[in-house]
Amino acid sequence: MNQDRVKEILLEIEDTDLDFFVIFSGKKSMKVNGLYKSDTHEIILHNKNFKTDNELLYTAIHEYTHHKLCELDNGAPQGKAHTQRFWACFHRLLEKAEEKQLYALMPEELPELNEITEEIRSVIMLEDGKLMKELGRLLQKARSLCSRAGIRFEDYIDRVLCLPRPAAVAIEKIHAYDLNPALGYEGMKMVAGIANPSKREAAERMLLAKQSPAMTKENLKPKQQEEDPRRKLEKEKRRLEKTIKSLAERLAIVNEILEKIGISSFIICVLFFSFYK
Repeated sequence: MNQDRVKEILLEIEDTDLDFFVIFSGKKSMKVNGLYKSDTHEIILHNKNFKTDNELLYTAIHEYTHHKLCELDNGAPQGKAHTQRFWACFHRLLEKAEEKQLYALMPEELPELNEITEEIRSVIMLEDGKLMKELGRLLQKARSLCSRAGIRFEDYIDRVLCLPRPAAVAIEKIHAYDLNPALGYEGMKMVAGIANPSKREAAERMLLAKQSPAMTKENLKPKQQEEDPRRKLEKEKRRLEKTIKSLAERLAIVNEILEKIGISSFIICVLFFSFYK
């Protein structure tokens, strides 16, 4: 697969109005598989890192996601590269690539991997979910008993069960909300953190339908109107100016303290040598 073919596939997955270039470095990198240059709109792939076209396409789609977000932000540089928004967009593009049979996550010629996947989902994650749900029931019962006995439940959690408090709260919610154990503990914990009942149910449905956690969270976010790029940059400018002012004030205080320390040290040295003359 050459550079031109990779670009054709990316455009077939999802078109863009912002032109870009795909470049094979011809090198092997121990640090990264590829990178995106937002100033020149270049997708650089270290093609010697990949054994198969499928592996190469995964990285190409990853870097193309950066390009798509750059296009959406009107070319403005992204503060943090791999945000929830990024992963949601990336997973959406991967799904589109699979639907168009341009990329395959689970090749059919790997039945053993399919068997392991089924065991993880249907046995390990399910049993894990059931155990956590039962633990939530017991924690609620323990909370009630502690209350009746005048014992601080927090102290019981901290020093008897030695559980982190946030984990204990999440596990209690898992039981209280009667979440589907097929989500597994991590999935149940994520859903339990959603206060809105309808959003919680929607998140449970999306995860069970095999949407990634990032896509699920992004889909649940309230739809915001596209912010004007100039207004967005002006807000960032004000925030940076405020930070710079705060740091400058702190720097002035530190310099003042350092000067006083220097003067004090000088006076002590003078007195010391005067005493021993």
